[in-house]
Amino acid sequence: MKRELKKGAILAPVPAVMVSCGSEEKPNIITIGWCGITNTQPPKTYISVRPERYSYPIIKESGEFVINLVPKTLAKVADYCGMYTGRKVDKFKKCKLTPKRSLYVSAPMIEECPINIECKVTDITPLGSHDMFLADIVGVSVNEELMEGDKLCINRAHLCAYAHGEYYELARRIGKFGFSSKRK
Repeated sequence: MKRELKKGAILAPVPAVMVSCGSEEKPNIITIGWCGITNTQPPKTYISVRPERYSYPIIKESGEFVINLVPKTLAKVADYCGMYTGRKVDKFKKCKLTPKRSLYVSAPMIEECPINIECKVTDITPLGSHDMFLADIVGVSVNEELMEGDKLCINRAHLCAYAHGEYYELARRIGKFGFSSKRK
């Protein structure tokens, strides 16, 4: 049996990310649930932000942001950064996070996050409750302990995901691309 629910944004899980914006002198963080990859070549991503959010004009005016992937150890911090506005609180200070100079954009990355994705906005599309910022990925930084030679071992990052109002730790790998067609 299937039970019908009212239509809604129920695709899950989605990455739990903290998006940093602004400058090293005046950085801000917004937790984003609507984030993903849109293209491989050139590498493109998106975030969707409500226009009334404090970070919205910062990102719109600068045209830059950093997507910081959240490890399970920072799930509570990510939740806090999604609950409180940068208009009233310096989230970097309150959460004891370190704004680190990015390589390609003026927005700082979050030092404590294991993977940081630097982005430059190419388009802004109003969608209703949110506007989508489509962006080129111009730089990716990862903690050295996530690397094995040239291979990124993303499982070592212990990332978390967000699903229908709850945070989850990503579990163990169950396969890799193409494993369904491998011969025994």
